[in-house]
Amino acid sequence: MAFCLSSSTSFIHPQLQPIVAKMTLFDTFLFYVIHFLDKLELWYRLPVLLGAAYLGIRRHLHQRYNQLHVGKMVGKEYDNGEIWYRTPDGKCNHPNDDLIGSQGTFFGRNMPPSTSGFGLLEPHPMVVASKLLARKRFIDNGKQFNMIACSWIQFMIHDWVDHLEDTEQVEIRAAEEIGSGCPLKSFKFFKTKKVSTSLPHIKTGCLNTRTPWWDGSVLYGNDNEGMRRVRTFKDGKLKISGDMLLEHDEQGIPISGDVRNCWAGFSLLQALFVKEHNAVCDMLKAHHPDIDDEKLYRHARLVTSAVIAKVHTIDWTVELLKTDTLLVGMRINWYGLLGKRFKDMFGPIFGPILSGLVGLKKPRDHGIPYSLTEEFVSVYRMHSLLPDKFILRDIKSRAPEDKCPPILEEIPMEEMVGKEGEKRLSKIGMEQMLVSMGHQTCGAVALWNYPSWMRNLVAHDANGEDRPDPVDMAALEIYRDRERGVARYNEFRRNLLTVPITKWEDLTDEEEVVEALREVYGDDVEKLDLLVGLHAEKKIKGFAISETAFYIFLLIASRRLEADRFFTTDFNSETYTEEGLKWVNTTETLKDVIDRHFPDMARKWMRCSGAFSVWDSMPTLPNYVPLYLRPAT
Repeated sequence: MAFCLSSSTSFIHPQLQPIVAKMTLFDTFLFYVIHFLDKLELWYRLPVLLGAAYLGIRRHLHQRYNQLHVGKMVGKEYDNGEIWYRTPDGKCNHPNDDLIGSQGTFFGRNMPPSTSGFGLLEPHPMVVASKLLARKRFIDNGKQFNMIACSWIQFMIHDWVDHLEDTEQVEIRAAEEIGSGCPLKSFKFFKTKKVSTSLPHIKTGCLNTRTPWWDGSVLYGNDNEGMRRVRTFKDGKLKISGDMLLEHDEQGIPISGDVRNCWAGFSLLQALFVKEHNAVCDMLKAHHPDIDDEKLYRHARLVTSAVIAKVHTIDWTVELLKTDTLLVGMRINWYGLLGKRFKDMFGPIFGPILSGLVGLKKPRDHGIPYSLTEEFVSVYRMHSLLPDKFILRDIKSRAPEDKCPPILEEIPMEEMVGKEGEKRLSKIGMEQMLVSMGHQTCGAVALWNYPSWMRNLVAHDANGEDRPDPVDMAALEIYRDRERGVARYNEFRRNLLTVPITKWEDLTDEEEVVEALREVYGDDVEKLDLLVGLHAEKKIKGFAISETAFYIFLLIASRRLEADRFFTTDFNSETYTEEGLKWVNTTETLKDVIDRHFPDMARKWMRCSGAFSVWDSMPTLPNYVPLYLRPAT
């Protein structure tokens, strides 16, 4: 039943009234609660549990109104007991449809495709890139996020999403007004392939060449060929070189699950979790000496993928959104309101709120088959985190423990990318690279902070080989959102039930930014590109990203866990083994993983509490907050 009282129309923002009019009575009431708090900019100032309740309400509304199925792909039923493991291409995860979430399925959507009438070149992507994105000087984010955290997000993106390209190329030429200031006068790239959905409301969609499940495909590959490439076929293990880094083929390309557009920091995380997988194999072999190679591999993949998901949920995300409310919220996602100790003792017996999403009796997709979405891809565009130079530290110096080791060399980031980056990493070694990344802050997600070297970047094919034409990544990202029908900033906010802007001053207090936005977009706030809006938006204290981007995170962070049977129905000792499940349950942070493989590294070089903060920063409270009311930070 729809609900919309005429007396309430003055309370609801006029541009949100058509959406609210379609809601049920109960959902309309819930919307009133969050809309009231949004108007007062109050939710993140509430006591912790009230703030968490706000996020729970907002997530519920997004689950109801921001999940759209794209494409008709009907799979078949299968025997869940027989397929108890993660398959190479992501098939056989959904309980009764083997195709849902597999490689080559459609990206979903969190809102309808953009209805704006603006063209692909309106305004020109290279003008937007040059006047609003291009780095003037490096803006760091302080001590909150280091280069490990920056590399982690690429590590995750390469696990989740990549678009199938068309065979037809597009060429973009620099506009005359900024031609002299562009690193490239023109660049070519392949279109995103559009595929018919056979649906009336969304006629075309795009296909994901990666598996959207949290299945560790960044290590294991997205199909049988990729899986065979990385396995030793002995004791369940993956290939790794004697220096603890990835092996390479004859062309110098790393051997791993995903090698497209890699850089040394990304390869290092792949190598670290290959070590983690192999350590799980050793542990399982010690407890079960008769288990064969195939079972060892399958169990170790389940365990390692779950460790990665857990680190992202309750460690990386907590640093990205550094507030007590999000610390509690993310731990509720994994452990529930009753907390880790209760769940360890009694199991997930009370449902998602009290016992968390992990270990639910059955997966939940809220009536929409699982996929990752076009909007999710767009809000994860964070290349401004990357610096211009990588700062290599001297770990052989006599620097006091817990202190920042001295700088040995500043290496241009261009030299840390692709095959050249792999050579550099081989000379540096895993330990020195990891310590150096830990001590270097990354960039801020802000305007005028997009790396200049990425505006003349040699991109890679899926096999890791260089493409012939360099690209302007800043301009390309603007174009990609438009090409794929992702809503521009203001339409995006309306669809997410958030108050849209009516003038540039609603977006930012910075006069320089307002003037620059007006120069590129005039006075038409509807024309504002999503990427620019997300970078310009005033941020909540402690948030490294915008509030608008966060609302997509809020929805998808839960969906990745609750829709996956290996985090719900089959998150048990029978599937993972008792020892494997214990391994996951006793690993809380990336620091735990590092300690497992480098027992002295954190003691010697890490003063902070978590591996994703700059390592010489002051320690904070442990990654736990008692569940009682207290003001959010």
